[in-house]
Amino acid sequence: MDNNDELYNVVEVNSAQSLSQVRRHRLLQICAVSALGLVASLLVARGVAFTIFASGLISLLVAFLLAYRHKVQASSFVLLSAMSAMLFALALVGAGLFDIAIIGYPCLLIFAAILGGVGLFGTLLTLTIVQCSVLVWLNLSGHVVPSTPKLSWEHLIFVQVIFVITGFSVYVLVRDIKQLMLSLQKEHDEVQLSRKQIQHLAHHDPLTQLPNRLHGEQLFQRLLKDLRKANKQLALLFLDLDNFKPVNDALGHVAGDILLEELAARLSNLLSKDQYLIRFGGDEFLVLTPFTNEQNNHLSLTQFVNTLLAECAKEFEVQQNRVVVSSSIGIALAPQHGEHFKELCRKADIAMYKAKSDGRNTYCFYAPEQDAHSEERFTLLQKLRSAVANKDFELYYQPIIDLHTGRTASVEALLRWPQSDGSMIGPDKFIPLAESAGVINTLGSWVIAQACLFCASQRERGHSDLRIAVNISALQFNDGMLKSYVEEALATAKLPPEALELELTESLFLNESSAILQQLSALTDMGITISIDDFGTGYSNLAYLRKFNASTLKIDRSFIHPLTSDDNDVPLVQAMITMASSLGMHTIAEGIEDEATKQMLIEMGCQLGQGYHWSKPLNEQEITDKLRN
Repeated sequence: MDNNDELYNVVEVNSAQSLSQVRRHRLLQICAVSALGLVASLLVARGVAFTIFASGLISLLVAFLLAYRHKVQASSFVLLSAMSAMLFALALVGAGLFDIAIIGYPCLLIFAAILGGVGLFGTLLTLTIVQCSVLVWLNLSGHVVPSTPKLSWEHLIFVQVIFVITGFSVYVLVRDIKQLMLSLQKEHDEVQLSRKQIQHLAHHDPLTQLPNRLHGEQLFQRLLKDLRKANKQLALLFLDLDNFKPVNDALGHVAGDILLEELAARLSNLLSKDQYLIRFGGDEFLVLTPFTNEQNNHLSLTQFVNTLLAECAKEFEVQQNRVVVSSSIGIALAPQHGEHFKELCRKADIAMYKAKSDGRNTYCFYAPEQDAHSEERFTLLQKLRSAVANKDFELYYQPIIDLHTGRTASVEALLRWPQSDGSMIGPDKFIPLAESAGVINTLGSWVIAQACLFCASQRERGHSDLRIAVNISALQFNDGMLKSYVEEALATAKLPPEALELELTESLFLNESSAILQQLSALTDMGITISIDDFGTGYSNLAYLRKFNASTLKIDRSFIHPLTSDDNDVPLVQAMITMASSLGMHTIAEGIEDEATKQMLIEMGCQLGQGYHWSKPLNEQEITDKLRN
């Protein structure tokens, strides 16, 4: 049974209860009015008529008491049968079919219509016809001789009583019909309103009030049909938020809902009347927009997509927290890439993941070769789950060098995934998969434990000041257990907290969660140091470095590599080093590959460096040999 059926059933039950109450009320009124009429008739009646009226009055009192006790059917039967018998008796002792009492039968039929259903009305109508027929037969056969009394004022009173009772009955019947019509109309309007509300809920997302996936498919089919007639195409944009899950996990689902509502409102304001925004589910949205395959129109489509990306990247104010997210958009075209909604959604989704792999905060058009990549991703994800469970990973280590002394100050632990064919899968390929699959915490805690054991073993070999740096995903803060994992790893390896450095990416700045800040504060209170990895490629706000208790800044290799060949990056790198120094922070330059770059960085004031100029990432045995030598 659907919601509409339930609504109608409720209305029917309420209507039946209401009608029963009305019938009882009307029955009491009819009994009272009829009783008053009979009392008036008794005052002028004589002989047999007095006895008949008295019997009718007693029957009315019985009917009234039954109605008063909510026995409506029994009361109606007593009332109608007694009144019918009374009229028949009056006509029988009077003028027969021409007696004044005969005009009371229509009044009884009106009573039956008001008080009962079809069965009661039909029974009384049949009884009336039979009684009239019997009167005629008795008179014609001579069994009863009709007597026509001399006209008197008493007859006028009898007629007036019948008219008053009949008039009252007609008035009540008509008024009840009007009220019933008004009531039914009101209930009908309420049902229609409820139906519209249910239809709206069935076709719209309750949070954002946008069309949902079901309604989106209907809009897609209708729009595609109209555009085909106009020789136009339909672009389906699959928009997925980047970094939304950390916001949801850190600030709570209420904060996540607020962000989605605000985003939906912002994006809706960008659309024209022939464009549609649809909430596909979670942090995923669809945009349907018409376009033609002409060059100018294709350019306007990409401009529109860039406008959507820019709007998503604007800062949000969520529960007094400043939150910045971005989005990745996949684009599929109809009919070029298909004409079915689910098919277009799948292909746009594949293109969206390609946009994410291209660095996020960008868009990508669907291409057939992406299907193979999607299958590869699925296969890799299945292998990854098994690899995490079996710990089929290996840590490589790259030295971090003191630029002034040339000694190894620390090493960075870099995760690799060996394959059965001897190849390696890099973290840039499987870490996003681990994050999306929900196994990043398991993998991350294993990396911390292995890195601490390695550092402790090297310290025992004589490198007493060696420190280890481990990369941390922003998602590892979500369950609040990072501090426990770190404490357990340090205790197992018997490594002092000062020997461990956690490298965070700038994406963590997108979320000023108090929970994350508390965890970072607890870690630094233990003596663990925090460094910011790949600085300059993301949020790049030095004002946040103090808030996140960072002590080291790692300048991304994209700024370091061209230093000796392109003067444009020199002022940027110099500014980063100077500002970090003013905040009391050390700087590590990544990607140093030659002596000239190293010398430039020393002159700029950079303390530490890392890159192929000294060593590529090495496995445990290779780094052990290198440190020994």
